[in-house]
Amino acid sequence: MALQGDFREHLLAFQDLEIEGNLVKTASEISKVDALVIPGGESTTISKLAKSFGLLDLISERIASGMPAFGTCAGMILLSNSIVDPASSQDVFGGIDMQVRRNAFGRQTESFEADLDFQAIGEEPFRGVFIRAPWVEKFAPEVEILASIESGGIQRSVAVRQGSILATAFHPELTGDRRIHNYFLNEVCGK
Repeated sequence: MALQGDFREHLLAFQDLEIEGNLVKTASEISKVDALVIPGGESTTISKLAKSFGLLDLISERIASGMPAFGTCAGMILLSNSIVDPASSQDVFGGIDMQVRRNAFGRQTESFEADLDFQAIGEEPFRGVFIRAPWVEKFAPEVEILASIESGGIQRSVAVRQGSILATAFHPELTGDRRIHNYFLNEVCGK
């Protein structure tokens, strides 16, 4: 989805895996895709643009009907069913039965990188890039936790999956490691 954020980086990640993707931002384009990536960026801006362009309900309906979706950072927020302290008039697409906290690790200056144990993609740790990242505050039993990180003495969920939806609080598209994009393609989309 090319409304705002680092959609180009996702496109390049899929090209590295020899998958042709398309940048989409209209109802016609979104109606035709097999799967959708909702990039990192500014969740409030993406939400407002989706609403302005008449895409909010379309994307929500496609996700609810089983279209695979992958959200990173802001995309995780938008794929949640609710947000702790949402920005004014911020909507979500929904799909994962969880509640997230925006900017959970702090503001821009508190961004960081950390090695994550993400067993679904292999034994080698994944280097997560966290930029004003959310975390999962609450989740239903149907939500599979794929990776967590310790913050303030508490394990915080930062990668989750529910059915055909994958979400990470960090930015795998900003690394050269394509294992999470590959996981989305092979395990979530079944390609």
